Amino acid sequence: MGLNDTPAANRIHIAFFGRRNTGKSSLVNAVTGQDLAVVSEVKGTTTDPVRKAMELLPLGPVLIIDTPGIDDEGPLGELRIRRTRQELNKTDVAVLVLDASEKTAGGGFLQDVEKEFFDIFQAKGIPCVIAANKSDLLEGSPEGLPGGAIPVSAKNGDNIPALKERIVSLAAAEEPQTRLVGDLIRPADLVLLVTPIDHSAPKGRLILPQQQTIRDILEAGGVAVAAQEGQLRETLKQLGKKPRLVITDSQVFAEVAAELPLDIPLTSFSILFARYKGGLESAVRGVTALDHLKSGDKILIAEGCTHHRQCEDIGTVKLPRWIKNYRSTETEFCFCSGGEFPEDLSAYALIVHCGGCMLNDREMQYRRRCAEDQLIPFTNYGMVIAQVQGILRRSLAVFSSQLTPPPAA
Repeated sequence: MGLNDTPAANRIHIAFFGRRNTGKSSLVNAVTGQDLAVVSEVKGTTTDPVRKAMELLPLGPVLIIDTPGIDDEGPLGELRIRRTRQELNKTDVAVLVLDASEKTAGGGFLQDVEKEFFDIFQAKGIPCVIAANKSDLLEGSPEGLPGGAIPVSAKNGDNIPALKERIVSLAAAEEPQTRLVGDLIRPADLVLLVTPIDHSAPKGRLILPQQQTIRDILEAGGVAVAAQEGQLRETLKQLGKKPRLVITDSQVFAEVAAELPLDIPLTSFSILFARYKGGLESAVRGVTALDHLKSGDKILIAEGCTHHRQCEDIGTVKLPRWIKNYRSTETEFCFCSGGEFPEDLSAYALIVHCGGCMLNDREMQYRRRCAEDQLIPFTNYGMVIAQVQGILRRSLAVFSSQLTPPPAA
């Protein structure tokens, strides 16, 4: 997989914010060296967030986001501002673009709406650099810029290298340090991956969590062996030694657990992703809510991607069926996918999220915090499946030094 093939979830998200006509789109083009965004003298040319996956050297693969003006007007303008605010939940590094040729009545550069967004960046912990664009319209360097602001000119290219260096330095500090599985194995360890190939599997390729897991095993010097669930017993015989770890698709958790000797560690791709996205502990806590569900409770099942649903879709068919069989209660299920995620979660007794392989870390953290702030239990697919099939403790044993064990089933 080359840099251009890097999934969006694994790219640093760099978003440009600012009022209309401050030159955000022109600055995006200047920083990237490409005509990624349409530019015009007309206010409000950018009406929806524009995303472009690219390489920003020396950082590597990034996702550049050009957003609509934060001072847009009218009913449509309010919708655009709302879309812009939603981008904050995915932003790893923010670039706040000011117009260096305009000053407020008080002689400063930050308008009220710009101050508001700057405060939001700080509150959300989003690293931010202020770019004072159109500095070419001034004589000499502008005085009174906010601390750390960089005067730039998208038109002339002035100080663009300095802006890129600041963006790169902030982005490098945001790169995740957590390994997917590499820290759980040693060089030359065997890791067996159980990857069902059925009607729900994508034709001609493995799903993203499987691809990423194999890559991380190889980077750690391990040996990845893949087999389907029906081949597990014969594969174990042929390996010649016990695998250090078996990782399975959650949908065949029960079948694999029944076949696998108890002295071989077992977990799932989904549970690995809960840890990778920084939510293992909260997912373990959240899954205990299954034991307290009552008739009439609502459960939100959330997916980070959108796809064509099969007749035995895991999110909309299998999970609801397994949960109903586990609790024997009349529970109501609601669903959301892709970029959709409700801000008000108060109607739900539990949030069950996918592994989040298509969402970047910051968005997963945002969704988890939304639930925590509203005191709603938050867990993921793999945790729920392991719990309802009575194998949660076994599936978490490989992480025993990293979390508090869940209560006995």
